[in-house]
Amino acid sequence: YCGKLVEGYLKCLTQVKQFKGNMNLFQSVTSALDNTLASDPTAVIFGEDVAFGGVFRCTVGLRDKYGKDRVFNTPLCEQGIVGFGIGAAVAGATAIAEIQFADYIYPAFDQIVNEAAKYRYRSGNLFDCGNLTIRAPWGCVGHGSLYHSQSPEAFFAHCPGIKVVIPRGPVQCKGLLLSCIADQNPCIFFEPKILYRAAVEQVPTEAYTIPLSQAEVIQEGSDVTLVAWGTQIHVLREVANMAQEKLGVSCELIDLQTILPWDTETVCKSVAKTGRLLISHEAPITGGFAAEISSTVQEECFLNLEAPIARVCGYDTPFPHIFEPFYIPDKWKCFDAVKKLISY
Repeated sequence: YCGKLVEGYLKCLTQVKQFKGNMNLFQSVTSALDNTLASDPTAVIFGEDVAFGGVFRCTVGLRDKYGKDRVFNTPLCEQGIVGFGIGAAVAGATAIAEIQFADYIYPAFDQIVNEAAKYRYRSGNLFDCGNLTIRAPWGCVGHGSLYHSQSPEAFFAHCPGIKVVIPRGPVQCKGLLLSCIADQNPCIFFEPKILYRAAVEQVPTEAYTIPLSQAEVIQEGSDVTLVAWGTQIHVLREVANMAQEKLGVSCELIDLQTILPWDTETVCKSVAKTGRLLISHEAPITGGFAAEISSTVQEECFLNLEAPIARVCGYDTPFPHIFEPFYIPDKWKCFDAVKKLISY
């Protein structure tokens, strides 16, 4: 009997090893793309330098495995990359475009906002490019300065017809990316590049999905609601621990995950419980997505609020180089905001 138990235990261990692997964020991207190319013969991946793996190595090995007709380089023309992706998706392909840095997505803005987002609507649902997914490394990295540090999610949050998604770690990254690829609407998937080679997690090697437009309550609390996405989640996680240890304040931490359409229900339910809300992101404060969340919560939870909603964000300046540590909404700025919320 004991022998059978040990045999069964070892079999389970073997299965776990087969179906899960240690991956950091960029490896989870590669795994998701690998799953897609393997299961969908129409899937193609294209962008600047993706054939050799890309600057962050997210597509490494895929051209050798699936061929140059399915993983290929494009000219340095973001407008052309997205325009090609729209055409490929309309023709029936699963098109996965890479913009080398989110900062360089602006030349493709017209193609995304005026073409991809409106294709289904203007054709009366006769045609669509819902099979298009646009990936882009996003956010600050410690030394990126003006053109390699930006967080442009708010620009696209104003555009009906697309979805905007930002993960916080390897497990979420793979599941959310596969959901974007499977979704029947064009999606923009921003990847926090500072996290590419950060923490390693146990990520299933097989395909799986995480629902879009569904926030995740990472830590339950009773006194303050903290909302963020991407890299800033890890900052606020530390802030929540500091608040508990130094102030005896219980923080509820929410990862929004999908910026558009965002999960108003989860956020408002939390604020109705805690009465206080802090939102934080790296992008400049004016017109940032924190303003949209703040406005909605004020409309829905006005009588529940015990203090004005706090936003801790980047400044209204270009992203600096040597002054990056002063620009970013670090844990000390966020912790100070929590203290003000509690003492209001």
